[in-house]
Amino acid sequence: MGVNGLWHRESVVAEVTADDWIRQPVLFDVAAMLYTSGAMNGVSEAFGLREIAHQVSALVVTADPSVQDPSGIGDLIDAGRNADPTTPVSTRLDPTLLSHLDGSALLDRIGLLPRSQVAQFAAKNPSSIERMIVSPPKAAAVTSWWADLPAATRVSLGKTVPELVGNLDGLPFQARDAANRLALKQAIAKERSSVDSGLGRAQLVKGRHHLDVLEQVQRTLATKPGEPRRQLLTFDPKGETRAAVVVGDLATADYVSYLVPGMFFTVDGQMYDWTVIAQDLYTEQASWLKLLAASDDSMAGKTTATVAWIGYDTPGVLSIASLDRADEGAKFLGNAVRGVQAVRAGSEPYVTLISHSYGSTAAMIELAKGDVTVNALAMIGSPGSAAQSASQLDVKGDNVYVGEAAWDPVVNTAFYGSDPGTAAFGAHKMSVAGGTDAVTHKKLTPAIGHLGYFDPGSEAMRNLALIGIGQDSLVTDGTLADAGRTIAGAK
Repeated sequence: MGVNGLWHRESVVAEVTADDWIRQPVLFDVAAMLYTSGAMNGVSEAFGLREIAHQVSALVVTADPSVQDPSGIGDLIDAGRNADPTTPVSTRLDPTLLSHLDGSALLDRIGLLPRSQVAQFAAKNPSSIERMIVSPPKAAAVTSWWADLPAATRVSLGKTVPELVGNLDGLPFQARDAANRLALKQAIAKERSSVDSGLGRAQLVKGRHHLDVLEQVQRTLATKPGEPRRQLLTFDPKGETRAAVVVGDLATADYVSYLVPGMFFTVDGQMYDWTVIAQDLYTEQASWLKLLAASDDSMAGKTTATVAWIGYDTPGVLSIASLDRADEGAKFLGNAVRGVQAVRAGSEPYVTLISHSYGSTAAMIELAKGDVTVNALAMIGSPGSAAQSASQLDVKGDNVYVGEAAWDPVVNTAFYGSDPGTAAFGAHKMSVAGGTDAVTHKKLTPAIGHLGYFDPGSEAMRNLALIGIGQDSLVTDGTLADAGRTIAGAK
């Protein structure tokens, strides 16, 4: 009887690791049996006991031979039974069977295939690659998987499936940047060729628009002499296109700030400007770090990185009343933060979410789940969320801030739930009204309207920069206490 006859899906238990299932006697026996079967037929290299246990993590055994294996692992092992044991493992894995797999299981198999078969699988199964991108394995698992791959395999995957390597949270940032730049270059060449080939009018308009989006991303990556480096951390051209551009070095920065946009922000329309804002924030933070280091040796050499993150499809006119886009944004944002924390495990940076408008709603949804923790959250122009108070958000040190500009029609609406600007919510007030900086003595401009928070030289930008580098005591709140927010020895 084939392995498939041994399987029956009875229930799915979410978020269970292979180690957990190894502790379960029945499932451990199943895993051991399958491993032994594989070893006897020459596939033990490809399927370790821990790996098999992971595959059976949501299954129990039944004697009913009519029930098939929904995971595809049985197909893979059965296929190995007839293989020549002397043949390399990579050539015994049939790429056509990989479409049955998802998550870590699919990653593991892709890592075993030769480059030609990876390319073949990706070309024939684009939906499998896209599923992996939008619903990836946990970032920590991705980090471990990549670390176990031979260097040559990493290089090969980056060139063969750049769209996958570039968008997997948990992979090294340099590898993602290189893969995404390659994917962008290939996408531009393909779209230009398509546009030049003489499409029908409707397809031509669509093709030119998509080409404009791609070229916008390409233009965003350009820097002038003296400007900090930029990395293309996310690039998924499907649908509305998702992208994230890093200003600075994400691999070494002590402080990392994510700029999370709200409604009507798209890669096509705002990626370039959003990255300019990220660079303005970077410059403001770098200036403060230098100033702080002049009187505090512990701040010497500290660096920052900012992320212009348009990592989800923000709502437009027809979808603004729904929280669907916020739920999606929350998921992608959580993955992004966990990716940084996984890659930087042991030297995690101080992570801040600077969320604007609907983006604050998405950020609060994610932080209320308890699956990811950040060091600080700043909300500006927020239309509210389902979280009832700042204490329900997984933010360290009670570092939750809210700023509300004059003539901003969105604040105080509580359109999506509780208003974070109320005293009952418990967030710290961040002044955006303008005035004179008690530290630098510079004149600070006020934020006006829904988009005025990011103006260089504004009190809002000053406070966002300070929140992002953990300088809570210097953040102004519009009270008389602001006059005493100074640094000893600062000029």
